[in-house]
Amino acid sequence: MTTIEAKDDREVQATLMARGPVPQHVAIIMDGNGRWARERGFPRVQGHQEGAESVRDIAEVSAQIGIRHLTLYTFSTENWKRPAAEISALMHLLIRTLRREVRTLHDNDIRLNAIGDLGKLPAVARRELDDVMQSTRDNTRMTIHLALSYSGRWELVEAARSIARAAAEGRLEPDVVDEDLVATHLSTAGIPDPDLLIRTGGDIRISNFLLWQVAYSELWFTREFWPSFRRPMLYEAIRSFQDRERRFGSLPDDGDRGRSAQ
Repeated sequence: MTTIEAKDDREVQATLMARGPVPQHVAIIMDGNGRWARERGFPRVQGHQEGAESVRDIAEVSAQIGIRHLTLYTFSTENWKRPAAEISALMHLLIRTLRREVRTLHDNDIRLNAIGDLGKLPAVARRELDDVMQSTRDNTRMTIHLALSYSGRWELVEAARSIARAAAEGRLEPDVVDEDLVATHLSTAGIPDPDLLIRTGGDIRISNFLLWQVAYSELWFTREFWPSFRRPMLYEAIRSFQDRERRFGSLPDDGDRGRSAQ
């Protein structure tokens, strides 16, 4: 951005933060890379490459406006069914992006984390991911959680297995299983549930993403493909979030929980 654009953007951010609470955890289903490329006559991989630029922009601005957690649906368990050439290209893009952006993460005091069935990743991608997570572990401004080889149903099955093993081994009684205990067995244990879930690409569905965690999340959908999603659209989504009354099952006059981050 030019100096004038940067100044204007800071003013937009200041107005947004003064307008109301900013969601502390934003989750994004980054959909539409392939369709963005097809509309322009580009190979699909170019859509993924441009989508990585959107990740950089959204990560930087999220840290700047006070979002504490940003969870990105990067690669689902269903994505393993895609053609081998596309999977290979996506894994190489992941490796290149991690290597290229580690400096940006440090410059913005951002920690990197990953959730999902990470053992399925190629060894070189897993090593690169582990290296960046280790390198950024002491950053505190914001955490980016990459959902890799992840699905909500996979996560719930793994949690059920873990709880069942503990019960079979006599380490817990079935009667103590409640929502809080289940949450401790999820990939997101210790991470607050998303306040806002954004999906790009025009589809209006959750697509097996954070099925447990988004029970009370505000949902925001846009027809824009992910490579075209940049900070002005995030600001729009947050304004929509700020305008909503969050009741969490209570009546509007029960306490003051409306229009506040969970």
